[in-house]
Parts: sequence; structure tokens; C-alpha cells
Amino acid sequence: MNINDSLSIYHTELSAELKSILSFWSKRMIDGENGGFYGRIDGYNNLHPHADKGIVLNARILWTYSSAYQLTHNMEYIEKAHRAKDYILKYFQDKEFGGFFWVVDYQGKPVNTRKQIYAQAFVLYAFVEYYKVTHDSGALAMAKELYHLIEKQSLEIKYGGYLEAFAHDWSLMEDVRLSPKETNDPKIMNTHLHVLEAYTNLYRIDKSAELGKSLRGLIDIFLQRIINRKTHQFELFFDNQWNVRPHAISFGHDIEGTWLLFEAAEVLGDKTFLKEVETETMLMVNENIKWGLDTDGGLMNEAFENKVIDSNKHWWPQAEAMVGYFNAFQISGNEVYLTKSIASWEFVKRSIIDKKNGEWYWLVSQEGTPALNEDKAGLWKCPYHNGRACIEIISRIQSLIPQTPN
Repeated sequence: MNINDSLSIYHTELSAELKSILSFWSKRMIDGENGGFYGRIDGYNNLHPHADKGIVLNARILWTYSSAYQLTHNMEYIEKAHRAKDYILKYFQDKEFGGFFWVVDYQGKPVNTRKQIYAQAFVLYAFVEYYKVTHDSGALAMAKELYHLIEKQSLEIKYGGYLEAFAHDWSLMEDVRLSPKETNDPKIMNTHLHVLEAYTNLYRIDKSAELGKSLRGLIDIFLQRIINRKTHQFELFFDNQWNVRPHAISFGHDIEGTWLLFEAAEVLGDKTFLKEVETETMLMVNENIKWGLDTDGGLMNEAFENKVIDSNKHWWPQAEAMVGYFNAFQISGNEVYLTKSIASWEFVKRSIIDKKNGEWYWLVSQEGTPALNEDKAGLWKCPYHNGRACIEIISRIQSLIPQTPN
């Protein structure tokens, strides 16, 4: 089979999968009584209509439906994007102090009003995507307002980078953890990665000198602080002075970071800067394949000192591997990386997709057993990683084979 045939099949299968993913969310997650989208479906596919609703889930829903509409022009998707946008502005927005609350209850009443910068970045990212397809000036204004708010409240001037979290009035907090699994450190890779992602999306439509400086600064933080240039993997947790805290290696974040960092440098448009990022991107991809990729095509979860300590295959690293390896193929022209991307997709088809009930399992064990005690949809389980992987690769294939239909 030649390369165009492989790409065409990949395109067809991911187009069908994107439709399947969004069908699950459209049919199962619409909250007709209280507005917006339900907060949770568990791993046994039971709906929890009174579950809390998180801003990360809702912002990712807004981004995914907006992006899917841009690709397909399916009117159902833009209607769902309108729904998500309206709910976010009505219930999550803090109209007194600015920004967006972390969690509301099923009726929209705030239950956790902290301002996690990770979440503010996702709202910014989503409103830019919504603006792209609606040209809603209010959405663009909100995205720009969030950019300035993040810069004002979170940018740490003395040592650089962005502080992790604040109380509802933007005062400092003792516990700034993104989740109970995290360490309580003021600066973390994950938040910087998604601020980078959000700023990249905004810079596509607003090439202001101020935003360009912020984006360049973020890329530089990754090159100088976050990437370990000896191991070509991400450091994850830092104190305020960027001293590294002990941590495991996250294979999913490493491969996700390769293509988001390359994308940021590409959008910024500095060819010299892009070449440095490109070189490091390929080194990181090769290390990811060497240490994290299992023989079955699945990407394992974590390692410590090059020894795998969690061989489970979570849903989102598989999605990011599909894109990260495909991006490496586009950079290098080496078909080995395309083969790795397709192998990741084959693993997803074989082991991660719930063929009976729809969507993707949270994780499968080394033996391939799904973890049904983990959510199918929830505060962290969204249509973003898998939906975005489909959208990214479909779009990239269409750029390589222009006659490929949507």
C-alpha cells in the first residue's frame, strides 16, 4: 500500500470516529433541564444528572464543537458550541473579579470559586476557536480580556513563568494543586503547556507585539526551564525559582508537548527559533518512542529514571501520540513516524474505544482490561483529546492530499 492510500484510509476512519465521539456527547450529555451539559457519566455508562460541572469540561466542549464545525460545517456542532458558550458565560464567569470559577453544581451555583490558570487558559483557547467560526466580537473580546488577566495576575516577573492558582478575588492560596494527584508547587509544566496552547491560538488572529512577546517568552521557558535538554523529556513541577521537584516522566505530556511547542513556534513565525524547536521536538519524539511506546502500539503512562512505573494505557496519551508522531512525520518526511501514528490509532481501535456504548475508556491495563471505575465523561474526561486528535490529523491529511473530502 502506498503512502497516499494509507493516509486516505486514516482520514476516512478518523472522520467516522470524530462523528462517533461527538454523537455520544450530543446524545448523552445534553442537560435539557438545567442547561448546558451534564457533569458526569461513569465508567459503567450511568448518567449522574446531579454531578458538579467543571469549567475545564465545559471549555473543552466549546473548543471541540467549534473546531469540529470549522472542519465539517455540520450545523449541529455549531449549535452545541453556542450552548456551551452561553452556559459558561451565564454560570462560570465571575462578573465581580473576572475570570472563571473552577466548579459549579448541577444547577449552576458556584461550589469551588478558585481561579486555576490552567482553566482560564482553556476558556481563552475555546473562545478563540468559537470566534473563528462565528466572528462573534464578544468572544474575541473575552479571549483578549483573559489574556490580559492572566498576564496581570499570574505572570511572575522576577523568575518568569506563570503562577498556578488563586482564590476567587485573585489573592494567593496555600493549596494551588491542579488536582489531588499533583504536588503543591507554584509552577508546573502542565499549566504552562496550555497557556502556550491558548496564546498560540489567539496569536493566529491577533498578532500584536505584546502577545508575540508573551508567546516567545513561553516557548523560551520550555526550552530553557521545562525541557530537560539531556534526557529530552519534560520536567513537571517547580518551585518559584524553577528548581525541579522529583517526579515521574509523563509520556503523554511529553508527546503532546512536542507538537504544541512546534505549533507555537511555527505560528510565531521566527525561522531561527523554529529550527531550535524543531530539533528538540524530534529528540523528544524519539525518546518518547524509545521509553514509552509499548510493543502493542499503546503509549504507557509513567516512568521514573527510565523504568516504567505505570504501564496502563490512558485514553489521552494515545490521542496525543497519534498527533505527535504524525507531526514528526510531517517535519522529517520519515514514514516510520507515520507508521507509529497509525499504530497508535490501531491500538485505540482495538483496545480503547468502547464499541458497545461509545466514547473511549479512561484507560486499559497492560493486559487490555478497561478500568470501568473511571469516568466516561466528567470533570477531566472530555471530547477534547480524542476529538482534537481526529480533527488535527484529518486537517493535516487534507493539507497533504488536497482532494481529500471533509
